[in-house]
Amino acid sequence: MSLQTVSDIPLLVSSENASSERRVTPSWTIGQLKAKLEPVTGIPPLSQKLILKLGSQQTVPIEAADEENTQLSSFPLAPYVEILVTDLRPPGARPNYTDPSAVPKYELPTAIYETKTDSVLAWKKANKLGRFDPDAPTILSSRLAGYASEVAEKGIEKGRRCRVGGEDAKRGEVMYVGEVEEIVKGQGEGGRGVWVGVKLDEPVGKNDGSLGGHRYWGKEGDAKFGVFVRPERVEVGEWPVLDDLEDMEEL
Repeated sequence: MSLQTVSDIPLLVSSENASSERRVTPSWTIGQLKAKLEPVTGIPPLSQKLILKLGSQQTVPIEAADEENTQLSSFPLAPYVEILVTDLRPPGARPNYTDPSAVPKYELPTAIYETKTDSVLAWKKANKLGRFDPDAPTILSSRLAGYASEVAEKGIEKGRRCRVGGEDAKRGEVMYVGEVEEIVKGQGEGGRGVWVGVKLDEPVGKNDGSLGGHRYWGKEGDAKFGVFVRPERVEVGEWPVLDDLEDMEEL
């Protein structure tokens, strides 16, 4: 537990990624303050620029030629004034503290998860649901066979013109027919079976022809022309590219 002296002054410390109240001792040097602010703001001392905001207009830079020997008492500190900490590093050199995807997350090992009695997995086992249903293999096999049969019956092949969901606005070209591992990873057993990848004529799709880093067609930077749908939603035929001007009267 830290002890505060009588002369400690409560200040508001703010930066791009943090804001908090801190008690500062005027006898600290600028160098000491910057060292204490690093774990608060995530900004290294040499990359910190400190500004003391005394009011809506008045600001005072906290800087000196010799920061290791210049005490904070040299500046007009007052209770609850704000110290603004600016990061002098180029944007590309700064850690992104607001991106949760970059934060390592704990994952319970499968072996331990399977032994727990209060999990969704345990509930499925008890109620014989999903893959624990005795009839699950038969149901799954029947569903997969149905997808394959529909592809054959409809003549869905790569390169064929089609429309999706019966919508004229969603015409395009079949670019892929088969299983999509990325969908299986996301949906489990429900994602198995044949999917049809379609490059729409207009950028009203969900992807650019790639999923989870695996590219099925196109190139990086393409607009979102792509969708992956089940065969039941695909209708192949001579669907020409829509001409936005075909209904306009000739002048």
